[in-house]
Amino acid sequence: MSLPVYLDYNATTPVDPQVADAIQPYLHEHFGNPSSSHIYGQRAHEAVDKARQHVAALLGCQATEVIFTGCATEANNLAIRGVARALRDRGRHVITSAVEHPSVAWPFQRLKQDGWDVTVLPVDTHGRINPAELAAALREDTVLVSVMHANNEVGTIQPIDEIAALTRPRGIILHTDAAQSTGKIPVHVDELGVDVLSVAGHKFYTTKGVGALYVREGTPIEPLLVGAGHERGLRPGTENVPAIAGLGEAARLAAQRLATAEPRLRQLRDRLHQQLKKEIPGLVLNGHPEQRLPNTLSVSFPGISGRDLLEQCKEEVAASVGSACHEGDAVVSGVLGAMGVVTERAIGAVRLSVGVPTAEADIEQAARALVAAWRESSRT
Repeated sequence: MSLPVYLDYNATTPVDPQVADAIQPYLHEHFGNPSSSHIYGQRAHEAVDKARQHVAALLGCQATEVIFTGCATEANNLAIRGVARALRDRGRHVITSAVEHPSVAWPFQRLKQDGWDVTVLPVDTHGRINPAELAAALREDTVLVSVMHANNEVGTIQPIDEIAALTRPRGIILHTDAAQSTGKIPVHVDELGVDVLSVAGHKFYTTKGVGALYVREGTPIEPLLVGAGHERGLRPGTENVPAIAGLGEAARLAAQRLATAEPRLRQLRDRLHQQLKKEIPGLVLNGHPEQRLPNTLSVSFPGISGRDLLEQCKEEVAASVGSACHEGDAVVSGVLGAMGVVTERAIGAVRLSVGVPTAEADIEQAARALVAAWRESSRT
């Protein structure tokens, strides 16, 4: 039996063959500890250095500003809690948005439990924050702002550069979760104006279990773990060399392909959207119509829950109703709720995300299957 068309690239991506090839030598031949002085350790250390350079090139920063982590969740926790720890004597007010991934939202909840004053900014109907509202929320004791670069559910891109124009003159640290945007659109730390930025490897064609955190030189931050001096002392523990080598190769490939991949992903996404709109009256787009990731299409199907729709066509389409991190929750997405989407529309939402391997034939098959499943539900 053939596998269904995969349209869940925002959840995770397959490992690129070139990335798999880059990982292989560090599983067997070059297996040394990067901290060892002999040839086995030197080869492993060289792989980590090379990967750091490739990630830095993708982000437009210095290699010394890249910290490898076990995932973007760890990177987000280190960014938020680490900066807060370092600045706890300067101020106790922090700001985030209402549409953050749980790996950002929950650390802020923890800070609140620890006595910090946390401001959660609302978003508009497209899922974007208003920089003017952020400006009004800034205080003398504000030390950290964290707003995601692009939303994992609806793809909306936030005006990070406008936010930076407000935080930088005040000396406020700006963090952005770029797990969904890195490798899909240009992510340059100086153009964005951020001080700290999180990356997830498995969102752009390397293995799960590896991420990175950009920390601008001079940014105050404390480690969450202690015990060794790895990664500038911010992430102690022997480096996962195979995974890091894979992340480096994935970053190299992303930088190489970005100019051609971005418009192609947008064309595939828009073609799928057009075919669905043509056949399904009342289909509604969720997220910003323009300021949105080129691969992401969140739409609400009328008269059916997104979960039931995907169940009906699961033999032909693999997608999700929202973030894979909480896909099993039988509740309306917090992101759509923050956007003011009414319950009926939110229940009918499906996230369809294309990727580099997606072919035009996949779009045709997926569109047919989704339309047929919706029509079948309308008859019952």
